[in-house]
Amino acid sequence: MGHHKLQRFAENLTFSNLFQVGFEQLEQEGFPLRGHWADHFGNNHPITLELGCGKGDYSLALARIHPDRNYIGVDIKGARLWRGAKTATEEPLSNVAFIRTRIELIDRFFAPNEVNELWITFCDPQPKKPNKRLTSPRFLDTYNHFLAPESTLHLKTDSQELYEYTRDEVLANRPHTPVFDTNDLYHCDYDGEAKLTQTFYERMFLAEGKPIAYLQWKTKQ
Repeated sequence: MGHHKLQRFAENLTFSNLFQVGFEQLEQEGFPLRGHWADHFGNNHPITLELGCGKGDYSLALARIHPDRNYIGVDIKGARLWRGAKTATEEPLSNVAFIRTRIELIDRFFAPNEVNELWITFCDPQPKKPNKRLTSPRFLDTYNHFLAPESTLHLKTDSQELYEYTRDEVLANRPHTPVFDTNDLYHCDYDGEAKLTQTFYERMFLAEGKPIAYLQWKTKQ
């Protein structure tokens, strides 16, 4: 493991906005802020999650323009989360936090109705393992454990396969309210937050000439 990565892992332990909880601790003790995120943020503002957030590009960008909302980025890669947590600490952005965990465990961190919005940005499309896709019925059922009624979900991806799978195979068979749907975000009539910022991978995909697909929908619960 590189020296810089070790330094970042060590610094992660000092960030008050980054939470790292092992599976055994979750099993035995639970997560203390589950149902009590207002204790961390100091307010009851709505919560937005960014799943597979990497360096937290969307959480940081949205937090800057929406101080009346709280943002939490989730990823398993500690070196990536270091960048987001450090940026939020330095600016400072008090309405941003990060969780290092597997997405499979995400409902251990939030109580029912505690989250109002969810972003899935450039996740692994899992071409050979549909059940591992973050928009599969398995995961959407997990999110429903903590999403409030009429919550907004966003999928932004370079994978047309993931986009079509989510639209045609998953959402078509679930109760939801469509909001926006395009297979080419930057060549359509759209002027919303999905264009607010571009991740490192998004810029790379656009440079390669790949269209970016985007879905937005609301839950019906």
